[in-house]
Amino acid sequence: MGSFSIWHWLIVLVIVVLVFGTKKLRNIGQDLGGAVKGFKDGMKEAEGPAEGAQSQQKIAEGQVIDGEAKEKVEKAGS
Repeated sequence: MGSFSIWHWLIVLVIVVLVFGTKKLRNIGQDLGGAVKGFKDGMKEAEGPAEGAQSQQKIAEGQVIDGEAKEKVEKAGS
C-alpha cells in the first residue's frame, strides 16, 4: 500500500460523478462557496465593533476624541 497515483484519483472522481451526478455536485460547490463567502463577511463584520471598543477604551482612559455633539430636544406632551 503506497500513496495513490493519479489513476486512482481519476477512478474515484468518475465513481463520485456517477453516484451523485454533475448537477448535484455543482449545487454542492455553489453551497460551499456561499458558505465560505458568508463566513468571510461575518469575519469582516466582527472586526468592525473592535474599532468601537477602542473608542470606548480611549474615553475610559481620559483621552479626548474629536467629534460633534447634537442636542436632542423632546417635545412637551408627547
